[in-house]
Amino acid sequence: MVSFRFPFSFSQPSLPKPPRSTSSSSSRFSVSAVAVTLTVGAAAAGAAVAASRNTGNPILDWIFSSHRTSLLPWGSMTLADASSESVAEPKTGFSFPATIGDSRRLLGVGLRKKSVLGLKNIDVYAFGIYADCDDVKKLVGEKYSSLAASELRGNKAFIDQLTEADIKMTIRLQIVYGKLNIRSVRNAFQESVGNRLKKFGGLDNDELLQSFTSLFKDEYKIPRSSIIDLTQEPGHVLSVAIEGNHVGSVKSKLLCRSIFDLYIGEDPFDKNAREDFLDNVASLAVHK
Repeated sequence: MVSFRFPFSFSQPSLPKPPRSTSSSSSRFSVSAVAVTLTVGAAAAGAAVAASRNTGNPILDWIFSSHRTSLLPWGSMTLADASSESVAEPKTGFSFPATIGDSRRLLGVGLRKKSVLGLKNIDVYAFGIYADCDDVKKLVGEKYSSLAASELRGNKAFIDQLTEADIKMTIRLQIVYGKLNIRSVRNAFQESVGNRLKKFGGLDNDELLQSFTSLFKDEYKIPRSSIIDLTQEPGHVLSVAIEGNHVGSVKSKLLCRSIFDLYIGEDPFDKNAREDFLDNVASLAVHK
């Protein structure tokens, strides 16, 4: 595999925690709380809460370091209303819809950062982690229904199964660094996804990696606030969309696992976002 070198160092990700609201920085972004408000109905005009966190800004090529994030709260709403609600990444202010598609719900928000020469952290992109609630509940019910939420959060077997499961998931990236170009994105995925492919599938995966990175063509422009969606469709098909335009798909369980491991695996880009995600998955399990 091609090796890319950068004149800066990158810190390794750390474990995440559920998002905290700005109105109450200790308040966690919790799906269980949402479930309660959903039963109450859309009577109240939902309380919007912003979460707090720190950020930076990237340079040329991005292989990022981790950072902590929070989610804005969901207020009072029905599932039907959820698509019109949004959750903001607190430091950058970039917002993410509470739901996308038919049933993928936002379960975690993070910020991808990179360290430049060990002196400055630069924000590369904000991201939201979405999963189909019915798929998650089914996965939990099949094998882990007897476990308490607190046990699920730290269960390595469950987390491994989650990254390998054939469930509908989306990682939505929103570009923060305005000078980032598609070539830098391609090179960064070449490095990060390539490392995960080696980790899970051995050395002979250059063709698979190329089939993915080649989707990020030089003709695509990604100014600040551009959106890139990485979605796992049924059958372990990874679909890539840039600014809402489908640019290609690759069918590979190994590729899907390698990409999702970057965000919810043991060594994620943003440990706090991962923790938020797992806490909310556990909450879904409790309310199954």
